[in-house]
Amino acid sequence: MNTLNLKLQNTYKDLPEIFFSRVCPTPVPNPEIVLFNDSLSRSLGLDINETKPRIIANTFSGNQLPNDIEPISQAYAGHQFGHFSILGDGRAVVLGEHISRDGQRFDIQFKGSGRTPYSRQGDGKATLTSMLREYIMSEAMSALGIPTTRSLAVISSGEDVYRESQHPGAILTRIASSHIRVGTFQYAAASGDVNNIKALTEYTIKRHFPSLYETESPALSLLKEVRNRQAKLIAEWIRVGFIHGVMNTDNMSISGETIDYGPCAFLDKYDPSIAFSSIDHGKRYAFGNQAGIANWNIARLAESLLPIIHSDKNISLKLAEEAVNDFKTIFEKEWIKVMRKKLLLSNHNSTDPKFIWEFLEMLESSGADYTNSFYALTHDQIQLLPFSHKANFMDWYKRWKNQISNNCTLINNEKLHDMKVNPAYIPRNHIIEEALTTAENEGDISLIKKLLDVIRTPYKKRQDLTEYSSPCPNGLVGYQTFCGT
Repeated sequence: MNTLNLKLQNTYKDLPEIFFSRVCPTPVPNPEIVLFNDSLSRSLGLDINETKPRIIANTFSGNQLPNDIEPISQAYAGHQFGHFSILGDGRAVVLGEHISRDGQRFDIQFKGSGRTPYSRQGDGKATLTSMLREYIMSEAMSALGIPTTRSLAVISSGEDVYRESQHPGAILTRIASSHIRVGTFQYAAASGDVNNIKALTEYTIKRHFPSLYETESPALSLLKEVRNRQAKLIAEWIRVGFIHGVMNTDNMSISGETIDYGPCAFLDKYDPSIAFSSIDHGKRYAFGNQAGIANWNIARLAESLLPIIHSDKNISLKLAEEAVNDFKTIFEKEWIKVMRKKLLLSNHNSTDPKFIWEFLEMLESSGADYTNSFYALTHDQIQLLPFSHKANFMDWYKRWKNQISNNCTLINNEKLHDMKVNPAYIPRNHIIEEALTTAENEGDISLIKKLLDVIRTPYKKRQDLTEYSSPCPNGLVGYQTFCGT
């Protein structure tokens, strides 16, 4: 047998055909496995771990697909840096939907698999380094406990891809609860046919939130559910210092998973204005702007759902505005919740927000490392903080110690690791770049494998991994990340 025995469904094709196109991946000359996620494969119940590498490479490159699979590319729209465009999967196909052993439904998608009807002027291909970056970042986010799409495999294509210069090409296999985006609803609304909005809403609720059928306005309930999930997700991003980099509406998943790891990065020093993306010239998607942008994106979802929230247009608008305006309050609650956990504040106190901001301001003014500072504080290693000798910190520290007195047994205790709040390890930007450069230039992925080993257990520090917890010695001045499209 030359292909895997994948038993896939494709309920997305039950939607009106404007939402997708039937597309087959473009064959590649010499597919080879670069990375394969054995643990993810087992957890999904794919049962392919013992399959011959050649068959895995041929299958997950798209060269040899099972006969009963009918891949599709999805159509959607999006506000890209504030500008509306009709888009779609320009370099991706969804093979189908896999049902895991516990009954959960997951999309299996190829990324970088060639041109589609939505490619516009693009070649539909992906570089090896951009696909390896997504693999690393999605695995890191999963290990950190943050909702995310996952990466099953990276397959080198055996051909070069041109992105200002020649680079090795690759295909990523991505696993997601679905690929329905805010931009998918914008696309439905842009069609001018309310039946398309209804069909997509019904499908989304059936797939992700079936309990919402019982509510008075399922469309309004869907809006609120997505709003709540995004507020919680962004708070989790902030907890670990993650910058998505390109929070267009087509990159906001309805399921509440982090999706599309293009120019993403993690903070070293704490600076809310940091934006690493080379195309984010106005810092629209800077670290400190992410909650506001999520709120803006939710407003675009609300606009798309307006025709079906309520039969009365005025009532529909009022209900939608209330739902959107509540985002800020909900996010602030989620943010305070995660930041209180980061600071081990066990009892609610009305002064907590001010107290939290005081610490963040000390981080910012000193240029302190975000990850290491929280880890050092909560492990009672304040001598490692660059501002530990300053009077304002000592005053703050005394107040902090008083506030956590009832919770002090956590410090220097294994329970602190089990809380999984303050990581010891994140994918450091300079380490990622070194690993990716080595992989591209030398064909050596040993550094990537070592990095993956480290970030899969991010909360417990190991003595032999000092370099993985250290910020870049020169601060990565002028560091930029790229989309890879």
